[in-house]
Amino acid sequence: METFDSKYNILLASASYRRRELLTQLGVQYSLVKPSLEEEVVPANICVEEVSEFLACQKSNAYKDLKDNDLLITADTTVVVDDKILGKPKDYSEAFQMLRLLSGKTHCVITGVCLRSVDKMVSFSVKTEVTFSNLDDDEIRFYIENFKPFDKAGAYGIQEWIGKVAVESINGSFYNVVGLPVQRLYRELKKF
Repeated sequence: METFDSKYNILLASASYRRRELLTQLGVQYSLVKPSLEEEVVPANICVEEVSEFLACQKSNAYKDLKDNDLLITADTTVVVDDKILGKPKDYSEAFQMLRLLSGKTHCVITGVCLRSVDKMVSFSVKTEVTFSNLDDDEIRFYIENFKPFDKAGAYGIQEWIGKVAVESINGSFYNVVGLPVQRLYRELKKF
């Protein structure tokens, strides 16, 4: 596989296996660093569509160990339905409620990304619209019990069973819904 050539030492601050996998598939050689942000704090007056980019920048600024040749990548994904942000569910009950809310509706998946070196910072967000068919309670229970989507915004992974049975349509980047808008990230890394 041809690798992405960069003059930077690329660092990914993410606990997400899916993000690591997508970056590897892009051919980007990177080192994994531990995200430094202890607590995500979002101002009350921020628009829901700007939250993921804000959090990606907040995660980036929390990382204090950048060297001269480093380029740090941070990201955050939010799921927005009915002007409400669905984060990662705390438990089974919350996952069930989130999937019930998404059932039969179109929602937005927004991933914010921040690229930062010692002298430059670029951030952007990508929005994808996803339409779910109606899910019955048994389908929701089956998904939660078998796939345990507690580490996923909106309580689902599009690459899993639920994506195959519930997603009627996608308007935008599929990989953005997985967790990283790789096409846009690739272009931004080349420009950086």
